[in-house]
This record gives sequence, structure tokens and C-alpha cells, in this order.
Amino acid sequence: MEKEKAFLLWFDQLERKDVAIAGGKSSSLGELTSHVDVPVPYGFATTACAYRYFFEKTGLYEKIKTLIAGLDVDNSAQLREVCAKVRQAIMDEEMPQDLQDLIAQAYEELGEKVGQADPFVAVRSSATAEDLPDASFAGQQDTYLNVKGAETIVAKVKECYASCFTDRAVYYREKQGFDHLDVALSAAVQMMVFSKAAGVMFTVNVATGDDKNILIEGAWGLGEYVVQGTITPDNYTVNKATCEIVEKNVNAQDIKLIRKADGDCEEVVVPLDEQNEQKLTDEQIKQLAECAKKIEAHYGCYMDMEWGVDERDNKVYILQARPETVWSRRNKENGAPKEEKKVTTDRKVIVKGLPASPGNVAGRVHVILDPSHIDEFKEGEILVTEMTAPDWVPAMKKAKAIVTDSGGMTCHASIVSRELGIPCIVGTKSRGEAATTTIPDGIDVTIDATHGVVYEGIIEEPKAEQPAQQVVAAAEYFPPTGTKIYMNLGDPELAEKYAALPCDGIGLMREEFIWTTYIHEHPLYLIKIGQPEKVVDQLAEGIRQVCQAMAPRPVTMRFSDFKSSEYRDLKGGDEFEPNEPSALLGWRGASRYYDPKYIEAFKLECMAVRKVREEFGLKNLNVMIPFCRNVEECEKVTKIMADCGLSRGKDFKVWLMAEIPSNIILADQFNKFVDGYSIGSNDLTMLVLGCDRDNDTVSHIYDERNLAVRRAIRHLIEVAHKDGKTVSICGQAPSVYPEFCEFLIKSGIDSMSVNPDTVKFTKKLAAQIEQRIMMDALTGKGRQEVEDLNW
Repeated sequence: MEKEKAFLLWFDQLERKDVAIAGGKSSSLGELTSHVDVPVPYGFATTACAYRYFFEKTGLYEKIKTLIAGLDVDNSAQLREVCAKVRQAIMDEEMPQDLQDLIAQAYEELGEKVGQADPFVAVRSSATAEDLPDASFAGQQDTYLNVKGAETIVAKVKECYASCFTDRAVYYREKQGFDHLDVALSAAVQMMVFSKAAGVMFTVNVATGDDKNILIEGAWGLGEYVVQGTITPDNYTVNKATCEIVEKNVNAQDIKLIRKADGDCEEVVVPLDEQNEQKLTDEQIKQLAECAKKIEAHYGCYMDMEWGVDERDNKVYILQARPETVWSRRNKENGAPKEEKKVTTDRKVIVKGLPASPGNVAGRVHVILDPSHIDEFKEGEILVTEMTAPDWVPAMKKAKAIVTDSGGMTCHASIVSRELGIPCIVGTKSRGEAATTTIPDGIDVTIDATHGVVYEGIIEEPKAEQPAQQVVAAAEYFPPTGTKIYMNLGDPELAEKYAALPCDGIGLMREEFIWTTYIHEHPLYLIKIGQPEKVVDQLAEGIRQVCQAMAPRPVTMRFSDFKSSEYRDLKGGDEFEPNEPSALLGWRGASRYYDPKYIEAFKLECMAVRKVREEFGLKNLNVMIPFCRNVEECEKVTKIMADCGLSRGKDFKVWLMAEIPSNIILADQFNKFVDGYSIGSNDLTMLVLGCDRDNDTVSHIYDERNLAVRRAIRHLIEVAHKDGKTVSICGQAPSVYPEFCEFLIKSGIDSMSVNPDTVKFTKKLAAQIEQRIMMDALTGKGRQEVEDLNW
């Protein structure tokens, strides 16, 4: 039978080119078995054909298609619920009998081939689509260790199939634009190694790219605890040329994962006399190094391998091998690592990413992959996750630093961390390795968020000796600017801290922080249970803190701008929120406020604003309407506000977020209902360019400096100024790109609102630009605009 049509293949029938048939893991095991002289536990693999046969025969494709229709993977609650239903649907179906019989027969033959009746095996998932290699989705499908019996093996194969729809796997496929029904799974059924010690090894230093040595990590028991980062393994460095041991770091180990005699695994305490022992003998270390050299020579690239030492005969086995892609590619392009990189000899780099919020701290890592585990996060830990969302804010406030797999300089994690003053590194996946799969949970690391680097361990910086004499520092001077520099703020508790900054007020106060940090419950739910005053009182208290700290400087609060998926995460939200295919462009902002289904909740926000202004006497509070799609919406919302006692006047201003192209195109008509605009350059850029900034596939297109965006902004300023309206900007661009700041000031923008960490920088930059403009006007020799910015 042709391989492509086979339901099951033995390892010695497989080669590495068979990824599309049996996945990366199974095909690699076949390659090692067939062509490399290293010890590999024997076994067989079910194929992609078998997977598809099971799904077609049981009608699962149609069931899953129905279940995932309309799924918003950014809504964590919905993602968990839908994925659980899909996995349950798979488990509820009985595997076709002919496929069951084939697996059972192969299991029996495996026992005969190795001379063991009913042998213990490991059942490992192996993703089969060539464009979805296991390496891209490490840890997202399941492995089952120490199982026996044909019936159990069949059940575990089915569980492997179900694990194709874990929350994490579905999230990544969706974000990368892959069809969930195109992927298939192979299950490798491999003889179990009764590991007394196990671990991983690399033929390249994955932190530095140095390929002169082989790195081996090992621990007592099964290797899962090494891969998961549960324990700190021993580290052995072996010279690749001579196989001599260069360095050994033996670490204490108090727990281990072992196989149970009757099946399954359990965690046990390591005996005291073994806890500080070297996990491998020197001879075993050298044997592993020899195997690594053979595998690398055969594959022709750097390799990442898993190994185990069987307690029955002390024999070393290779359990898995896959190409190490990052340094293979990088060193091929750039040559061997340059010597100057050795300046960080005492620093082991784990991952790199974008330096989103500067700072240097050290601490214990807490990896969180599922929002349901946020409550486990402790004060002072370093948060490592795929990406944050508004409901993560309570945990983010407790974090010493934040590291994410995805995102850019304008993602949620970046913006919030800068505002909170927390060091943050984002987009590690884009720089080579995803933090969640590379940084083990629970280890100590040093975060250099100024340069976007995470180091292993806590690094102490040498402190310069202070001179004995007292030094008197001059006060920092900030020249006045014609362009007002406002500050973005969300967390009311930070208002006092940042009040001393040289800003002209708060240009954007995000109301969402108060909901996720203090209220936690959906406003319509609170109305339903008879507690609407909780919304008014809590909002008013949070707003009061900011207005009081900043007085007499103005504070502009943006009314709530949660998306439906984010509202649903508030307690009681499920009852009131729709499941939208694209929440970003759905029921948000102004469209909610006048909707009969939400209007009563919006009135509570208006009452809170009125309470701050009238009861607390803080007249420096103004408001802003977000995501207002057309003039009719603006008219409806301002009328509701007026009915609630919030009418525009000399000491109460209503601003509009200019973040939709229609706000620019119809500015002459919007002018009738507002006092000014604040350009939300993040959303505006996405909607002008039709580009999701958080989508890795197209994020390179996203750029606020694009001519289309700049023409739109200049047009808005001109039209607004004709009617005496002011224009500000609250996106990240002015503080990230000095040339964009210059463009805004030359275009006549009235103010810019930036995050607290860039207030001083932007203030000085604006002063320099304004002085340059004046000098150019005096000399008549200023630089001319080389692009036509008129619309």
C-alpha cells in the first residue's frame, strides 16, 4: 500500500520527508530508526490518512465546523468553552472498528518484535501539516506516558486527536490564518523507556548560537519535568570535536516524575542522598554527545533532542530529534557568532523581544497561558504570557515585569505597562523564540526591557562607588511649549505618582481600568440585581482620584470602549453580550450608548461624571466619545449626555476620538457637536490601511507614518481649526517617532497625549521642534516638505 493511503506505518517505514504523512515527530523517529546509528525505542505511527478517515467516517468535520463558527479567539471564555465542546465531540465518537483493529494488531506485533507481551508505550502527538510543524506549536498537543493494553492505546490515540483542539492550538492557528480543519494529527506509539534520568540536548548553544559545544540538560525521572520547566536540571557542556566534558553544573532536585508499575505516572520526592547527585555518569554524558554528533551529521543542521536512560539496563536512548531552526537559519545567514558577543559571557540569554517599556528588574517567572489562572499570579512575579487583554490588568499591576509572545509597540501589554511603569518586552516570537515555550515557569530571570533581553538567573550589576562629598543636583528644566503635552492614564492609583510630571493635564483617561480593577461586574448585570449605584460610586471614586491629583489641569476621560468580547469577561456579561465575528469592528463605543439594550448603563457613566463635577466640585473633568461612526451617532450620544445634565459649556468640553476615517471625512459636520478631537492613531492607522497591528502576518504594513494617515491627520486639523475646534493625539506615534512629532507640530496640532514614561522626552522634543520652526521662519532657509500632505 502507498504510504499516503496507509492508516499505520512502522518507524522503519518512515523518513523525515514524510512529515505530511505522519508529522514531524513521527517522521523524525522513522528517520532515526532507518538511517542513523543511534538507539531509538521502536514503534509505529498512525497517519494523517487515519485521522481524516476517523473524522470523515464519524461526521466530525461538519460538527466541528458548526461549533467553531463565529469563534472569537480573543474572547478567552468563549475560546475555552468552544474548544472544550470540540474535544468532547471528538471523544464522544467511537473510532471506526477497522481502525481500532489495525491499531490493536500493531500493538500486539510491537510486543512480539521486542519480546514483551502487552508492553508499556508512550503515545505522542505529531502534527502532520507541513506548514504547521510541531516546532511551531510546541506543547500544544498531548503526550501520554507509560500506557499499556490495546484498548487503552486506542483511547489515547483518540485523545491525541482531541488535543489538536486545545485552546492554545486553536488560538495560534486562528492568529496565523490556518484552517482548523486542514490540520491532521499522527500518533506515534513508541516503546516506553523506563527513565531513571532523562532530559534534552542541543548541538548549538540556543542562547548565543555558539556551535562548538553540545549542551545536555538532565534530571531524575521522566523528561517531562525538564521540558515543562518544573525542575532545574543539571547542565553538562561537551566539546563537540573531542567529546570531552567542558563543564558540569549539578543542581539539587527534590521531586521527580516516575512511571508507576501498573501504568500512568506520578510525582515523588527524590531521596535525600540523591538530590544533589550528578544525574548522568561521565560515560553516559559522552555517549549522548556521540549520538548528538551522529544525528547532526546526518541531518546537516543543528539539532534539538530528547533522551532517556533506562533503569533496567542503564542504556541511553534517543526519544526524539528535531532540527533547531532559529540558529540553523541565523548562523547560515550571518556566519558563526561574532566574538564581540562574548561581552555577555556571564549572561545566558533566554529570549529577545521588542523593548516596549524600559527598565531592568529581576525576579521569579510565572507563565500563564489561560486567563482563568490569573488569580494565581502573585505580587512581584514576572508575568510571561502569549498576550494580555483588559481583564489581565489586575495581574499586570502586581507584576514586576511583563514578557509576551506576540504584539508590537502599540499592543495592549505595551501601552498598559508603559503607563504602569512596568518593564515590558513583547513580540518574543517575532525575534526567534516564544517566551511561553522558552522560559520555564518558576525560574529566576533578569529582564532588560531597555534592550529587549531576558537573561537566565538574577544578575547583580556592579555599583559604582559614591563620592564622599555631597553632590547638589540641579532641578530638571522643561521649556514651555506652545503645543500642550498631555498624559495618558488609566489606573487612578497612579495619578498621585505621575502628577509631578511636566504635563499639561490628562489627555486620555481610560475608564476601562476602573471596570477591570475595581468593579469587575457588567453594568447591565448590576442594574438587573438592583445595584446600579455600584457603577456610579466606583467610577466616580476612580475619576475623582485622577482629577484631584491633576487639578487644576484638565482631565479628559474617555467613556467606556470595551469590545463585546471584553465586556463578556465581566461578571454577568455572558447574558448581555453578543458573540461577534469581529468584535474590534462591532458593538463598541458610541453605538452602545444610544442602543436601547445598553442606554441605561451609559446613563450610569454620565451620572458618575456629573457626581465628580458637581458633588466633588472637580470642574477640570471633561469627557470623550470613542468609536463614533457617523454624525447621527454623535448627535444621539450628546443629546443623552445633555439629558443627564452634561451639556457642553465654557467649563465642560466634549471631545471625539478621531479613529475612524469617517471622523476625518465628515469633520465639518462632527464639529457641530464637539469641542475638539483626539486622534486615536492606533485604530485610525488600522482602518486607513486595513491592517490589524496585532496580526503578525500583516503587522509589517502597519505604520502611523504612512502618507495616507498623515494626509488624514493634516486634513482633520485644518477642518477642525476652521470652526475653532482643537485637535490632540493620544496614540503612541509622537513619542516613538520624532519625525512624526515634527509633522504634527508643523501641521498645527494643539496638543499631544503620551504615556507617562515619555512625557519628559516629548516635552523637550516639542520645544526643540517649535524652536526650529521659529528659526526656519526667521532665516527662510528651513527644510521644505518633500511630500504633498494636502488631501
